[in-house]
Formats: sequence, C-alpha cells, structure tokens
Amino acid sequence: MTTATVAKTFKLGGDLEINRLGFGAMRITGDGVWGEPKDRENAKQVLKRVVELGVNFIDTADAYGPDVSEQLIGEALSPYAKGVVIATKGGLTRQGPNKWLPVGRAEYLEQQVEMSLRFLKTDRLDLWQLHRIDPKTPVEESLGAMKKMQEAGKIRHIGLSEVKVPEIEQARKVVEIVSVQNKYNIGDRAHEDVLEYCTKHGIAFIPWFPVAAGELAKPGGKLDEVAKRHDATVSQLSLAWLLHHSPVILPIPGTQSIAHLEENVKAQDVVLSDAEWAEIEASAK
Repeated sequence: MTTATVAKTFKLGGDLEINRLGFGAMRITGDGVWGEPKDRENAKQVLKRVVELGVNFIDTADAYGPDVSEQLIGEALSPYAKGVVIATKGGLTRQGPNKWLPVGRAEYLEQQVEMSLRFLKTDRLDLWQLHRIDPKTPVEESLGAMKKMQEAGKIRHIGLSEVKVPEIEQARKVVEIVSVQNKYNIGDRAHEDVLEYCTKHGIAFIPWFPVAAGELAKPGGKLDEVAKRHDATVSQLSLAWLLHHSPVILPIPGTQSIAHLEENVKAQDVVLSDAEWAEIEASAK
C-alpha cells in the first residue's frame, strides 16, 4: 500500500464526511495558548485560507485562549461553508500561560457548551470532545450531561481526549464515542494500543503534536534523508506517514503562518513505496 491509494476522506460518526488532513486551531492564540495572538487579522486570514485549501475539519477547544480560538473561528468562518466541520473541546480550565486543570462537573461542562455555541456562532457543535477526564468527577457524570445536550440537539457527536483503552470502553457505556484525540506521531507511539482499538472500531483517531521531533526529525536523520529524496519536508513526511499508518487517523497540524499551512496541506500528495515506509518505521524504533 502506498500513500497514493490511501483514502483521503473519513466519515466522522458515520455521517460527516471530511478530508482526513485537518487543521488544529490551538496555535492561533497567544504564547502559552494564552490570550490574543500577536496579529488577530493574520489569524483570521489563516483560518480563511484553511477552508480555501479544501481543509474542512478544524479542531479547537474552549481552553485555547481561553475562548480566543473559538471566537476567531466564529468571526472568520461563520456562516460556515457547506461541509466544514468544527470540533471543539471542554473540560480543561486555565489559570495562566501553559497552565491547565481539568473540571468535569456536569454544570460546568453544560455552561461551556453554551459558550462554545455562542463563540463559534452556531446552533449545534459538530463534534464536542471531553478535553480531559476529571479525576474528581465520574466520567459517567461528565458524559451523561453531554448526552443530554446531544439529545437536545446542541451537540452532534461526542469524543474524548488523552485517554486509555479502558477509559474509552467505560465512556462508550454512557454515550457513543466517535473520536479520540491523543498525543501521537511517528516518533512517539505510546498510544499505539489506543490507535489499534480505534482502527478496529472505526473511531476517528486525532493525533495532537502530529509532527515528529527529536532525533528522528533532526537534519541528516532518516526522515530528513527520505524527505529530500522526494523533494518534501520532514513535516510533510510526518503527516503523510500518519495518513498511511491507519485509515482512521485525522492529523490536525496547526500554524500561524499561511506559507506553513500551504506546506502542510501538500503532505497528502506525498507518495512513498512500502519499502520506504518500512525504512522510516525501522529507524523510529
């Protein structure tokens, strides 16, 4: 199998067909994912270019800013073009730059859904994800409240973030889970068992931090070597590998730069042979 034969779309929840290479809207905020971006208009132009390039899956969270990312998306893209799917998350609170604490109480999550609807300028969230399971709150309480909001028509689909297989199974007893968002890339595959579970059950796997870093990605490394062979970048190769690795993976690289965005989108056109993918994977172990 080569990237040329890899499916470029995925049906999220079985009914929302999206292009698999999406966009993560965390980096359009200020430093430490805190406050406004340095250039608000540029952030909105990046979001508009995302849609122009055919990317129709955008992932954000109420904690990005907080609220800043959702507000920018609402201002830049609402009313949304046909087929554009916005995913958001709730359940992490912010105390300052790079500070995050989980809160999974039902009344808090219900409030945040209402705020997300307002900021994103929509009457239903396409995908709402529990940003973290709160160790102080039973997941049945957190997701039970979201199931009620789903039944009320305010949420279409529900997902999870940074979870293990037993937690997914526990959550699925409460509500249908259509996506899991965990840290994952070719150089960090600690959640391989979660990916295998998602692949088996047709659950979307959304890797955050999707571009390889460290030894694997350094100049002169295997990724760099193969990338140069194909007139590609290490970032493009990292994303192409994810698309190749499992049909349920939806990479969401983020950036504040239109040039970098355009480079990332070209990752879906990178074609490698099976032998080359094997060569890269061997070097990543």
